[in-house]
Amino acid sequence: MPRSSRSPLFDLRSGAIDAVHLVVRTADFAALRDALQQRFDSTPEFFSGEPVAIDLRRLPDDARLPLDEVAALLRDLRMRPLGVVALDAQRDWAGGATLPLLDSRETRKPAEAPPQTAPAAPEPTAAAEPPAAPIADTTAPVPPPAAPAATAQTVLIDRPLRSGQRVYSPGDLIVQGVVSHGAEVMAEGNVHVYGTLRGRALAGARGNTAARIFCTSFEPELVAIAGIYRTAEQELPPGVRGQPTMVRLSDDRLLIEPLAIK
Repeated sequence: MPRSSRSPLFDLRSGAIDAVHLVVRTADFAALRDALQQRFDSTPEFFSGEPVAIDLRRLPDDARLPLDEVAALLRDLRMRPLGVVALDAQRDWAGGATLPLLDSRETRKPAEAPPQTAPAAPEPTAAAEPPAAPIADTTAPVPPPAAPAATAQTVLIDRPLRSGQRVYSPGDLIVQGVVSHGAEVMAEGNVHVYGTLRGRALAGARGNTAARIFCTSFEPELVAIAGIYRTAEQELPPGVRGQPTMVRLSDDRLLIEPLAIK
């Protein structure tokens, strides 16, 4: 008689794991090593113990990278490499490393988008608005995580956050007070800090690239949106330090802009 494969002691289920993405843009391992070492020398604890996926999708088509050496470097920097995110054309050589290949929401999207956006361009005389619809649809596969965030409960913290305190929200997160050095606020939606932001603020924690960070006084150790981050040692744009500021994502770059409050 066949037995059930279900065990009362464990379940095997598909799922998703949040991880920092190391988006690699060069195949020069020596240059990459030096840049990473320089970045982490001044802030060694920022990503200590964090899981990280090595993202190869921004590499040139003919580029190759010694992935096992990259993984060893990340471990030296006290991070935990989980695997490799690669395009289909990169999987033959990327799969030869000891790290497993990982899937990502974005893995197939860049290849699908061009065929749909291209036909829309030759029709400028048909109508001004109809061509915009397919463009919006094809460039929006990443924002779907914003839907749950928008309907999820907003978390409100009505007190200052001290060093070592961490707060997470499945929707938006609002802090009425100071986020001190060493404190961390993270949300799947937007982060609002009605006070001085001196610690770490991470919005769009599950890949929501439309998420933003707002604060009334900007002095952060680190800000991040959808895994793309900027640390304190990088020079800030003029006019934002100590001022009302908004952080948003555009073309895989963080834009830090003064926030007009009237």
